[in-house]
Amino acid sequence: MTEICRTSIGLATATLIVLMSSASLAHGNERGSVKATINGAHISIDYGRPALKGRDMLKQIQPGDVWRIGADAPTTLDSDKELNFGGTIVPKGKHILLARLVEPGKWTLVFSSKSVFQYEPSAKLAEVPLTLEEASDSAELVTIQVTDKDGTGVIEIAWGKMRLSASFKPA
Repeated sequence: MTEICRTSIGLATATLIVLMSSASLAHGNERGSVKATINGAHISIDYGRPALKGRDMLKQIQPGDVWRIGADAPTTLDSDKELNFGGTIVPKGKHILLARLVEPGKWTLVFSSKSVFQYEPSAKLAEVPLTLEEASDSAELVTIQVTDKDGTGVIEIAWGKMRLSASFKPA
């Protein structure tokens, strides 16, 4: 009986190690992170960086759809101060970032307590408009930047030729 127990425990342990290794590798997308200090507010964003690989991912998103921005683990924004996006206050803390295609050419940035897979309207902490621009160059990997423009923070999300941005100030 003890030999069977030891074998079972060994197999269970090996299975657990394989499953944990697979989960941590996910799809193999590299991670990106950005940190900035805007008027005393410390902001960091952590995100997955999927590649286009010749695809036009934006054609797969329909009006009303919520995009998880990035890949694998949720994209998160962490701030030690409240942030003011044109009158919409985002509470300090760590939040999941999503983007919603309202209609062709019109996007919003959604701050959520749940990932896109569990998202429901009650999980939305705030939603702010994004400015859409088309770039002349194409970003193969999702890239997020936070910059300081004279005391105003700007979050920019680039993928393909799409550039989405939103401005904020610490509240």
